[in-house]
Amino acid sequence: MADLTAKQRQKLPSKDFALPGKGEGKGGKGAGSYPIPDKAHARNALARVSQHGSAKEKAEVRRKVAQKYPGIGQSRGQARGGGEKNESKSGERRNSGGRDKRLGRELERRLGERDRR
Repeated sequence: MADLTAKQRQKLPSKDFALPGKGEGKGGKGAGSYPIPDKAHARNALARVSQHGSAKEKAEVRRKVAQKYPGIGQSRGQARGGGEKNESKSGERRNSGGRDKRLGRELERRLGERDRR
C-alpha cells in the first residue's frame, strides 16, 4: 500500500473516501475518513472500520468499497457467487457448499491417526 502524505490526502476527491468529510477544514470540505484511492487502501479501510467503527460506519464503508472495488471484502465463495451462507436453527453459521463438512472429516482423520501412534 502506497503511503499517502497529508497533502495527497487533502487533494483526494470525496469519492475516494469511504466516509467523506463533514464540512470542516480548508474550503469547508474536510478530509474524510477511510481513504480508498486504490485496492490496498480499500482493504485497509475494511480492516480499520471492523476494529474501530460503529455498525453504521461499518455498513457504509463496506458499501462504498464494494461499489468502487467489486469483490473486495467478500469471502471467496461470495465473490465467485457460490457457497451461499446460511444460519442453522441453532444460530450457528454454516456454509452450504460443504466445505465445513470436508474440513471436519479431515480433522477427524488426522486426530485419529495421531491417537493411533
